[in-house]
Amino acid sequence: MQTDVNERVRLAQEFFMQGYNCTSSVVLAFEDILNVDRDTLERLSIGLGGGVGRLREVCGTVNAMAVVAGTLASIDGKTHQQQKKDTYAIVQELAGAFREENGSIICRELMGLRAGEKQDPMPQERTAEYYKSRPCLKLVACSARIIAEYVKKNSQLAENLEIVSNT
Repeated sequence: MQTDVNERVRLAQEFFMQGYNCTSSVVLAFEDILNVDRDTLERLSIGLGGGVGRLREVCGTVNAMAVVAGTLASIDGKTHQQQKKDTYAIVQELAGAFREENGSIICRELMGLRAGEKQDPMPQERTAEYYKSRPCLKLVACSARIIAEYVKKNSQLAENLEIVSNT
């Protein structure tokens, strides 16, 4: 399993620039350790983008970290209760790191939008202006880096994931 932080960040940003939403971009950058095919990962993560369905709630890249954390904590032999506890602890650690760097985990706050403002479900066309006008590419990179650093720091976890992805 590759835990090169810069490569994970590059992959996540590349997916975002190809038109994937924020959540899918980060999740797909970890496809190899999630042991799920790309099409399924995209379908499972697509509704979490834009702060969950463009509701501008929890940032899609933070949602992606939660999706990846579920796999990180779901090692064979643990009870469901233990997996939930471990997953929640990882999510809280990752989200805390994100919040510390960005000041919030809420999409609308990160984008400078007003609370209560109705959001159109139609995604905006990806243009050069789109990428310039929002922090999403930076946030995709941030979340991918935070996850990659977490996996790299937890070498036993990385070994367990390698065993799982090779089966």
